[in-house]
Amino acid sequence: MAAPYGYEPGTGLPYSEKSKLVAGLLQIFLGGLGIGRFYKGDIGIGVAQLLVTLVTLGFGAIWPLIDGIIMLCTRQTDSEGRPMRS
Repeated sequence: MAAPYGYEPGTGLPYSEKSKLVAGLLQIFLGGLGIGRFYKGDIGIGVAQLLVTLVTLGFGAIWPLIDGIIMLCTRQTDSEGRPMRS
């Protein structure tokens, strides 16, 4: 299996083509829409964040904001379980 972005040293898994920096920033700046989760491939959580934001008339956007900060600070994987690049 080709790994154009290399392998994670700790696990030996190939890196994802997606970046956790992009996912985190999308989640923070467009978070009420759950865009960072859609980018990662977590469609279910993205839809849930969008619905919570709409149902609470915008107050639920705190969830995606915090989620974006967590994405930037922790190890993230894409929808296929591959570690995301920094």
